[in-house]
Amino acid sequence: MRLNKIGNKRALYSRILVSMTLCVSLTFLASTIIYYNYYIGVEKTQAFRSDLGNLTQTSKEVVNMTDAAQSLSFQIYRNSTVSKIVFYDKPDIYDVTAAMSELGNYLSSMPYIESIYVYNPKSAKLYIASSHGQNGVFTEQELVDRNILDILNHYQEYKPFTPIPRVYSNGAAENSQVRAYTFLCYDAIGWDRAINSAVIVNISAPWINKEITSPVDSKSDTFILADQGKLLSVGSLEPHGLSPLEAAWVEQRIQGREAGYFIGQFGGVNSLISYTAPDDLSWQYVRITPYDIITKQTNSIRNATLLIAALIFVGGLAFSWLMSRRVYLPIDRIVREMNILEGEKRDSMFTIRQNTLRDLILGLKPLQSIQQVEKLRQLGIHFTFNDDYRLILLRIDNYQEFRESRSSYLLAYKFAIMNIASEICGQTYRVETVDMNDDGILVLLNIVDPKEYTDTELIETLLRQIQQACSDYLKVSLTLAYSHIDRNPVQLRQLYKQVREASDHRLFYGHGCIISAQSICALQANLYHYPTEKEKKLTDALMSSKIDEAREQFSSIIRETADYPFPSVQLAVSRLSVTIKEIIINIQKRNRLQNEGTAELPTLDSVETVDALEQAFFALFSEMHEQLAEKKNSKQHDMVRQINQKINDAYMEPSLSLNQIADELDMSPIYISRLYKQQTLTSIVDVILEVRMREVCSLLENTDLPVTTIAERCGFTSSSYLHRMFKRSFGTTPTDYRRSRQA
Repeated sequence: MRLNKIGNKRALYSRILVSMTLCVSLTFLASTIIYYNYYIGVEKTQAFRSDLGNLTQTSKEVVNMTDAAQSLSFQIYRNSTVSKIVFYDKPDIYDVTAAMSELGNYLSSMPYIESIYVYNPKSAKLYIASSHGQNGVFTEQELVDRNILDILNHYQEYKPFTPIPRVYSNGAAENSQVRAYTFLCYDAIGWDRAINSAVIVNISAPWINKEITSPVDSKSDTFILADQGKLLSVGSLEPHGLSPLEAAWVEQRIQGREAGYFIGQFGGVNSLISYTAPDDLSWQYVRITPYDIITKQTNSIRNATLLIAALIFVGGLAFSWLMSRRVYLPIDRIVREMNILEGEKRDSMFTIRQNTLRDLILGLKPLQSIQQVEKLRQLGIHFTFNDDYRLILLRIDNYQEFRESRSSYLLAYKFAIMNIASEICGQTYRVETVDMNDDGILVLLNIVDPKEYTDTELIETLLRQIQQACSDYLKVSLTLAYSHIDRNPVQLRQLYKQVREASDHRLFYGHGCIISAQSICALQANLYHYPTEKEKKLTDALMSSKIDEAREQFSSIIRETADYPFPSVQLAVSRLSVTIKEIIINIQKRNRLQNEGTAELPTLDSVETVDALEQAFFALFSEMHEQLAEKKNSKQHDMVRQINQKINDAYMEPSLSLNQIADELDMSPIYISRLYKQQTLTSIVDVILEVRMREVCSLLENTDLPVTTIAERCGFTSSSYLHRMFKRSFGTTPTDYRRSRQA
């Protein structure tokens, strides 16, 4: 009783202190946020108005300068002195001198003009009046400003009397790079639309841009968005390289829009971007100011206010902690113990709920014994078996490899799959998920939409989403099978058996498939007849080592069971396994093969797809074929060795022949003759004669025995036969051979 009293006092005291502290701190924080946003808005508006006024003035300056350039161009065209170099093919020196003097007068009277070009394509010359660099009459090849020739060649791309920002070289020794706005006035009347003459006025960019200043800070940058969509730096007149993000907001938020401003990223820095509306030249002016410069003073005020609020909050919490610590410790201990107990209860409840659902599905616990709603709710099971429901079985593909590689995280992966399935299906159904303690996870769905009785599009869409999510986040491939809709709780076990058998047809459909159990149940009407004729062909092919034919027959028997219930598949695989086992035993016995190295026959439980099943059996066929080939090759070499030994031992017998050797080996003369010829590329008769001749030569060289005696010792029936064979082999008689060797 006393403990509760102390706890209540402590709780009340702590709540008052913490509430007061939070109220003061939150008031400071809220006021700071409001004032900060207000001042930021004011500063942005002021900065924009300053930028807009400055940039608008610059726009007017450029437009006025355009009018001046246009007026100057017209004056040059109307000037009778200058017109002689404009229109005459070959003006005399006096006309040129007078025209150049007139251009110099224009240049000296207008200090903002950098240079004036007069171009006469008929004479292929440019007359240049400039205060710096090239000044005089030049051919196109002598011209330093090559860029102007490119502009003249593509004059159609430029609007008349629209300034062309550019940087060019004027040929001066120092400071040869000139930044200018070029105004082009040309005459291109004619059928070929070629330029007949042109007057180019280059106005100094620094003169025009001297009004473009930064009212906020020197770190601001000003740009010109020309009519061709290029963003040009005012200082250098060079196009500014834009990132994809910057190019996007230039096109979407500035180009062709009315004057305004926004906050955006420029050069990786958060900046205030102010811009004008298009002027008479279709130009817009953009000023970019780092946002930190604008908000620097406001940020200082905000930070000071936040610091005060934080100090008040920390001080209040510290005071609350010191005042309530004495009574808080025993309560804290009790709360921790209760949290631990709550966690254990929650973990145990999950296990109990999983075991209960699993027992219901497998029929280990009668559904009627826990059918009451209250008992199900006590266990956290909100699924109602008396309403329409369907089952979905999620099976992990390549489960054996998955379990071996991720054994320590297997339960975590299954729990993640269950969460993904619940999250996706929970938006449409009332869901329960159950780990079946194998490669399967069962999902129970209460049906809400009656359209699902006839349309499976919704459920298959959700299943594909589950597959995709598990593949993206867990790198796990799933095969899914779903049942038809039922509302009879007694059918729960039977429904699970149907969806389990349907998922076994992954053997034919492959990993990652979605299978309807109802379509698999329809296969029950198909009566399977085991193909004994194909089995006989398979047996004959294996016995005769025709591996390709054996593989073809095996695949045909297995794959044709895809249209039958899975027990038919099991029957076919079981019978094939027994038949192949007997064939292997017979082959091993007949050929005296060792069976230690023979692989075990694969089972349906060890494979998941028909390709894997075929590969396992095909590997067994190939191994048996290799053993037979190795045994056959060894046996043939042994037979050749026996024949050679027989010849070496009995060459002196006149009766030694192919037939005698075949009789002793109990084989056909034709067979051993062909076999010996294949292995040695020599016939047995030739080898017998070769061995006898080698011995005859040895006796002729090392003894004085008469030829008749030598013939008898070496297996020849007569000396005349020896003479004939010796002469045919060596081209001489035995007597001459001996005489030549003894000489």
